[in-house]
Amino acid sequence: MAKLILLRHGQSLYNKKNIFTGWSDVELSPEGKKEAKRAGKLLKKSAILPDICFTSWLKRAIHTADIVLKELDWEQIDSIKSWKLNERHYGAWQKQDKDKIRKEVGEKAFLAVRRGFDTPPPPLKKGDIRLPQNEKKYQSLDIKSLPKSESLKDTKKRVVNYFYEKIAPYLCEDKTVLISAHGNSLRALVMELERISKKDVVKLEIPTGELIVYEFDETLKIKDKTVLKVKNGTQKA
Repeated sequence: MAKLILLRHGQSLYNKKNIFTGWSDVELSPEGKKEAKRAGKLLKKSAILPDICFTSWLKRAIHTADIVLKELDWEQIDSIKSWKLNERHYGAWQKQDKDKIRKEVGEKAFLAVRRGFDTPPPPLKKGDIRLPQNEKKYQSLDIKSLPKSESLKDTKKRVVNYFYEKIAPYLCEDKTVLISAHGNSLRALVMELERISKKDVVKLEIPTGELIVYEFDETLKIKDKTVLKVKNGTQKA
């Protein structure tokens, strides 16, 4: 039976500081590393061993997967990385304090971007050092494919396309797949898998370090869903 394990990375340094992270490539905090270890222990206790792992190009997701697989003593499996699993790009809000932005734009505009589906934050302007093309890791990609800002709708498009193109084929072979990614890239995928509406996705939150395990039938219809929580608190996307 095919299984899909969705894992939001452990708390990052920017999560801890209440900063919009987006594509900023920041490390896990000490607590985030502990969350990743606890996630590995939960998978081990549940006897769930992935056949293959997918992560984004951001090290907080990569290092979370590394810690989990080490905890499982299961580091031999292939790990495939794609920028299409990256967090939502927060545009001009990236690297900015969330409370500061909320105060500047007001609660309604803030929530429309933060929790809504269609509204992106203000885009980065030409020449901004935070543009992805200024980072070495993205310079081999077509600049037209790199975002200056993204709504959840934009994020969903790239994540879901990648899922059906690259990940679903493994599920069709009854494999167990681990995806270590981000609050919004995983919200986008859960929205697709569970057919959650634009209205209801506002209420969907995936805490750091949380594991969601789906079981699928031969038609990739969800048969079961289990949520494994590593802590009582939450870190919102």
